[in-house]
Amino acid sequence: MDVLVKAIAIGIGATILMDIWAIVLTAVFGRPKPNWAPVGRWFWHLKNGTVFHGDIGKAEPYAHERALGWIGHYAVGILYGIILAVIVGPGWFAAPTFLPAFILGIVTVGAGWFLLQPGLGIGVAASKLPDAGTVRALNLVAHTVFAAGLYGTALVLS
Repeated sequence: MDVLVKAIAIGIGATILMDIWAIVLTAVFGRPKPNWAPVGRWFWHLKNGTVFHGDIGKAEPYAHERALGWIGHYAVGILYGIILAVIVGPGWFAAPTFLPAFILGIVTVGAGWFLLQPGLGIGVAASKLPDAGTVRALNLVAHTVFAAGLYGTALVLS
C-alpha cells in the first residue's frame, strides 16, 4: 500500500477512534456530544479571511455548517496522518511505534488551543469558558486517544 494511502488511513482511523471516545464520554460520563456546527461555521468564514471571532455564534450562519464541521474534522485528522507519515517516513509503517504518534497527538492540541478555540471566540486554550481546566484536560486526553488511533491503525496496516 502506498505511504500516502496509509497516511490517509491512519488519519481516518485515528479520527474515528477519537469520535468513539466522544461517544463514550457522552454515554458514560454525561459529557455533551461534540457539536461540529460552530467549527463548520468557522471553516466557512475562513474563505473571507476571518480567522478569529469574538463569538462564532454571532457570525453569519452557513446552511451546511454541521456537515462542513464534520468534513473539516476528518480533513484535519487526515492532514495529521500525512504529517506523521512525512515526519516518520515509510519505514515506520513496517514497524510502528507509539511514541511518534503520541508526540504528534500532543503537539496537535496546540492547533485547538491557539487557533481553533480563539477562532471560535472561546479564548486561548478555552480560557473564556468557566470550565477551561476541564476542557483542556479533555483536549489532552482526546488527542492522546487520537495518537492511539494513529498507532493502532498503523499496526493494523503493517
